[in-house]
Amino acid sequence: MIIDIHGHYTTAPAPLGAWRDLQIAFANGAGAAPDPASLRISDDDIRETIEANQLRLMDERGSDVTVFSPRASFMAHHIGDLEVSATWARICNDLCARVSELFPDRFIPGAMLPQSPGVDPATTVAELTRAVEELGAVAVNLNPDPSGGLWTAPALTDRSWYPVYEKLVEYGVPAMVHVSTSCKDVFHTTGDHYLNADTTAFMQLLKGDLFRDFPDLKLVIPHGGGAVPYHWGRFRGLAMALGKPELEEHLLGNVYFDTCVYHQPGIDLLTQVIPTENILFASEMIGAVRDIDPRTGHHFDDTKRYVDATANLTVADRALVFEGNARRVYPRLDRALRQRERGAARGL
Repeated sequence: MIIDIHGHYTTAPAPLGAWRDLQIAFANGAGAAPDPASLRISDDDIRETIEANQLRLMDERGSDVTVFSPRASFMAHHIGDLEVSATWARICNDLCARVSELFPDRFIPGAMLPQSPGVDPATTVAELTRAVEELGAVAVNLNPDPSGGLWTAPALTDRSWYPVYEKLVEYGVPAMVHVSTSCKDVFHTTGDHYLNADTTAFMQLLKGDLFRDFPDLKLVIPHGGGAVPYHWGRFRGLAMALGKPELEEHLLGNVYFDTCVYHQPGIDLLTQVIPTENILFASEMIGAVRDIDPRTGHHFDDTKRYVDATANLTVADRALVFEGNARRVYPRLDRALRQRERGAARGL
């Protein structure tokens, strides 16, 4: 089985974006807050957007199951207040759950959290609880910078995050540390802003001792870990300078990296530097880079090709990257898949 742990509903039906535009206008002082009940998206709308896009490409590329969460750049936690974010998170999470209900063999829901700049992260626990208990979410996206590039939030090791971590550990749910839109023109959202954030998140964790307090917490750093694998020696040296253990002991029992790296040398580097047990297959498809690479004739985000081709992985290693690691790091995903497998065996 090929499990993609990083998919977003980037092709959601147009009414979702139109409703969000009204909400953003309200947040900026124009008009009334739109009623969530006014948003009309039918099952056929969802089927059309999924079958023509994500599902088609999954079939073409050989991916079986995707952990499917709201579009990351649309989280935009810097817009409006907590109420705006809470309403938006609920709508987007419900929509991803509906995708899973319509395509139960192919998509399993992840969820976004209703974060807001300057607001206690503990306020997100209610939606986290609803997403897991009512929607069946097996993962959440946690934004380390709700301010959208201003970096006003405390570091991920700050105790203000602890109520969120406590709930994640209680549920056995990992968090993907994933920023959203940059509100600063100097940062391109899916370019330097995303990769800066991935690198920053890792360094925040390196400087602290979060996993002494949460030995069972699992955090996934997307996009191959930003600059981390490329500068592994720098981070090892910084850990030494700060009096921390080797990174394998200090962080790699809890921190994982995905394969959203869009060229063969990048995957080769990732799989050479990072232990196989810490690598999770992912494509972010359909995401930041959607074109065909003229040098290869294949889509940049067809990451399975790179994992298949690298000489750094054995057959057993690939089985871990494609499936085994995801089942271990995402225990609710594993349980959901096992339940579906048992149902299929009984002909249900």
